[in-house]
Amino acid sequence: MSKHPAQRGTIKLEDARVLSHQSWPGNQYILRIEAPRCAAHARPGSFVHLQCDEQLPMRRPLSIMRVNPQQGWVDLLYKVEGYGTGLLARRQPGETLSVLGPIGQPFQPDSNHRRPLLIGGGVGIPPMVFLAEQLQQDKTSYQPLVIMGSEIPFPFERCESVIPVDGLSADCTAAMPLLEELGIASRLASQQGYPGTFSGYVTELASSWLDTLDATERQQVNVFACGPHPMLATVAQMAEQYQLPCQVSLEEYMACAVGGCAGCVVEVKQPGGNAMKRVCVDGPVFDAREVFF
Repeated sequence: MSKHPAQRGTIKLEDARVLSHQSWPGNQYILRIEAPRCAAHARPGSFVHLQCDEQLPMRRPLSIMRVNPQQGWVDLLYKVEGYGTGLLARRQPGETLSVLGPIGQPFQPDSNHRRPLLIGGGVGIPPMVFLAEQLQQDKTSYQPLVIMGSEIPFPFERCESVIPVDGLSADCTAAMPLLEELGIASRLASQQGYPGTFSGYVTELASSWLDTLDATERQQVNVFACGPHPMLATVAQMAEQYQLPCQVSLEEYMACAVGGCAGCVVEVKQPGGNAMKRVCVDGPVFDAREVFF
């Protein structure tokens, strides 16, 4: 098994017990598994490679949404897209799943940028929740704003935010209850007319907020994003327009997910010329300036 040198000894294989399995509209699920070794090493942006069912040897990569190292659980958000995730959706509490993780290079917050802007779209929401929760543990250094978008019902209840965000429209009030409880500002965007959501793309909402910042405030912003490829391309363009550092988490089809098969390679820009990088272990997080969109 080939692994990125920086991850040697950190990827764990364990039998994880299903603790809970919640279904949400739009064929979305939040799966909580007991995987203490994975929970102890997971970082925002990392993922697991999960065996969905004993009859299906090929695993599926799933982003990590939350972890609790003390209690040893890991939360995964996924959407049923095919045969494998369809089998996974049938798993019940008490059953056991083989899990390999955590895998991948995580997001790298920078304490020089105290106002991180986190943008998640669809199944790209999980890493943003994970990162926001980690940033909030150091309230003196970071003031994150999380913007999430979905064109199907959000995989969580919406609430009306009581955390003000200067510069956003007064009718943009929908937020994620979990982040609200943690004291983290969040707003939701959609073109489906869900109550309280911003009517438009996540990048439009983000830009409207950035436009209200002065030059000094904008220098404190660092952008982190995960979601569909077109969304990431637009986020990268937005970051370049506002001259902001930006990290993106890419999604690619994977076979082994530990760097051995090289089936998930993408071409990226490097100082010495273009290079092929594996999304699984060299990523999934990359500097947006390196990625060919």
